Amino acid sequence: MENAPMGREPELLRVSQTHFPVETLGPGRRLGIWLQGCGLACAGCMSRHTWDPQGGTSRTVASLLELWRAALAQGADGLTVSGGEPLDQPAGLAALLAGAAAARAEAVAMAAAPGGAASGREVDFLLYTGYEEEEVERDAARSAAVHHADVVVTGRFRVAEPTELVWRGSANQRMLPRTALGRARYQAHLARTASGSRLQVVEGEGDVRLYGVPRRGELAALERRLRRAGIRLTGPSWRP
Repeated sequence: MENAPMGREPELLRVSQTHFPVETLGPGRRLGIWLQGCGLACAGCMSRHTWDPQGGTSRTVASLLELWRAALAQGADGLTVSGGEPLDQPAGLAALLAGAAAARAEAVAMAAAPGGAASGREVDFLLYTGYEEEEVERDAARSAAVHHADVVVTGRFRVAEPTELVWRGSANQRMLPRTALGRARYQAHLARTASGSRLQVVEGEGDVRLYGVPRRGELAALERRLRRAGIRLTGPSWRP
């Protein structure tokens, strides 16, 4: 584990949750990190539990990078950072993505070394933000935070503008490749529509977690199916 340089406090992030593998927020099997706190508070958001900036837990960037290295060792195809609003914690996010990029480069170098299992495939970084591209670019801290992101999905969630586009919640949201890797990996997905369920259901200890971007009506349909099976949700995160 990497430690902060002598005399410097470790970089912290407020985190709602993490999960590996996530298979509904970007291509392949990914490490998902959801940051805590969102001042945008979009109506109809499925993740109201991530809004409170004092919620979740305080985590060091170093501890999250350990999760990332472990995911890489298990064959992760990428890292997805969502929330909450990740760009409400720009310094910590910048440190996280910079560290993840360093670990990615290290993994590529090790795979290419003699005796390494070279795959010829780099993992990508996908970032979700409710800010518009222009709002990111004109804010120095936000702009610095997205520097290492290969792809950014921008725009507030608008419940009245549903979309079938994969990995986006409403029609106004834009998927913006920022690097050569992002363009190569996501070009085919920019106009692709999703088929089937867009949610990954994971049972935890006493709870059920949903990962993904549901289409309109999908959450209500899921609740109905669960009720028919004798399961009633208490305190779903998409209800006030």
